[in-house]
Amino acid sequence: MSGWRFVLNRRWAGYLLATLVFALACVLLSNWQFARLDEAKAENAKVAANWDAAPRPLTEVLADREGWDDTLKWTPVEMTGTYLVEEQLLVRNRPLNGQPGFDVLTPLRLDDGSVFVVDRGWLPTGSAQDAPDSIPAPPEGRVTVVARMKAGEPTLPNRSAPEGQIATVNLPTVQDLVGENTYLNAYGLLASETPPVADRPIALERPPEDEGPHFSYALQWIAFGLMGFFGLGWAIRTEYRIANADDPAERKRAAERQRKQDARGPTDSDIEDALLDRVD
Repeated sequence: MSGWRFVLNRRWAGYLLATLVFALACVLLSNWQFARLDEAKAENAKVAANWDAAPRPLTEVLADREGWDDTLKWTPVEMTGTYLVEEQLLVRNRPLNGQPGFDVLTPLRLDDGSVFVVDRGWLPTGSAQDAPDSIPAPPEGRVTVVARMKAGEPTLPNRSAPEGQIATVNLPTVQDLVGENTYLNAYGLLASETPPVADRPIALERPPEDEGPHFSYALQWIAFGLMGFFGLGWAIRTEYRIANADDPAERKRAAERQRKQDARGPTDSDIEDALLDRVD
């Protein structure tokens, strides 16, 4: 079969379908990376807008104890109350700089009787037990706390924890353990407490405003999708030359390609083949 009619068969239709499916998958993966990029930009915007903002009263920022607006993430809030040290909890599996450890959750009973959960910071796993070697005590009596808010976390299925520890910062779980009227929409990462104490868990640092590699990954997936069509075109062109090898026009083009190749000299592949032939 001469000319381009050889492509009109089921085999090449299958190749085209496979190329289209591959391109569609690349487009979907590219869009997923663009979506991840948008999420990273949104997180960076929250850090830029809220991290260094002036603290506001907790009751002013959170009108109720259940609704949550994610634009409030990292917003500093100020509150006064008394730490419930006897109800303190450790959150498991909280690595920091590659080191395993725990977050220390200390409920704070506010003046109106409600409880706001404060994450006072991070402690490394102990040298001889699955818990910190020691937990620095919070200030005694009334304390004024500034904390940056975060939404509570979901539970993890089939994930348990020993007494005094929890697997995630799931605020309904904390309320059940504490037995108090707890804020269920947010908890706070400790920024400061007055009066201060000499020793406290390691505080969380400001999150880096990094968009990550999502943009370059998205472009790579687009390039991969285009390469599929280039590969299909190359395969069609190669079979065209084989199918039309006896055509005078194609023979003339083949001779011209050979002349140009001879003028350039042997390629690295040609040299490697010659060396292998000598070895054989």
